[in-house]
Amino acid sequence: MDADFWLQRWRDGLIGFHQSDINPFLQRHWQRLGLQGGERVFVPLCGKSKDMLWLRKQGHSVFGIELSELAVDSFFKENQLNPSQRHWAGLPCYEADNIALCQGDFFHLRPEHMSSVRAVYDRASLVALPPAMRVDYARHQANILPVGCEVLLISLEYPEGQMEGPPFSIGAAEVETLYGQAFEIEHLETCDTLERNPRFREQGLTELRESCFRLSRR
Repeated sequence: MDADFWLQRWRDGLIGFHQSDINPFLQRHWQRLGLQGGERVFVPLCGKSKDMLWLRKQGHSVFGIELSELAVDSFFKENQLNPSQRHWAGLPCYEADNIALCQGDFFHLRPEHMSSVRAVYDRASLVALPPAMRVDYARHQANILPVGCEVLLISLEYPEGQMEGPPFSIGAAEVETLYGQAFEIEHLETCDTLERNPRFREQGLTELRESCFRLSRR
């Protein structure tokens, strides 16, 4: 699963991972991170998520990274924002009304991009990656995030073999394996969500659980 896979998904409009509503875990648990208004929040593999608008409404400065230029352009157009453009540490960056989206590869981010970031919101990034890439993703995230940074992570879990990801099934044990060395981990909530995700039922899932975790960079 390489960059071309995701770029083609955006070109073909196969973006079932995009949610039209604000994520309920985000609304219920964001305050658990203990942030103050105005702090910078990073959203990896952000797509055109409306959750970024909600984070801005809480008073945060939002910084996202997205591989697809089409997704970045769609976010600003659909939300009637007119961004300015600049290059920031090697990446093209588009910015309007306290939301800055860099167009490029997550793995090209460096600590200098993250120096002012105080929290991360990951709803659809980790679950989009196959196993080997998840290891690299978690390691790179640990390498670039400053000590004390908080992460709100949302994962999905479903019976093995019932669906071919993405999104991939990731349980609490794997979250511990991926992040336990560099982060303190707090399991905030798990709930059954199959009833409100009919597209997954149509793909044959008989169970679907979503979990929310708070990670604190040591």
